[in-house]
Amino acid sequence: MNRRAAEQRGQWGETWGCWWLRLHGWRIVARRVRVRVGEVDIVARRGRTLAFVEVKTRATQRELDLAIDLPRLRRVAAAMQMLAPRFARPDDDIRLDVLLIAPFSWPRHVKNVWHG
Repeated sequence: MNRRAAEQRGQWGETWGCWWLRLHGWRIVARRVRVRVGEVDIVARRGRTLAFVEVKTRATQRELDLAIDLPRLRRVAAAMQMLAPRFARPDDDIRLDVLLIAPFSWPRHVKNVWHG
């Protein structure tokens, strides 16, 4: 898959992820927030929980099983650390979640994946 097609698939997945989160009571605070150490796909809030969400979109469920690795999580966690002061309120629970998205299936929402 070329870079442009991958980018389009990623944007589709992020949009679908935003809708899925909204349907589950989350408010989308920001999308595609970049800082020098990385990027966070979605920043979402539900009550006192602030989630920085990495979205992975693949063609099949099997490919999703290999979509997240430790180096990727480290980059997103570093970005989350830099962005938390911008979005967090006092007493917020802040976490890093992953949404795994493939066509013709419901997203898999993996909660609180980073404990570093």
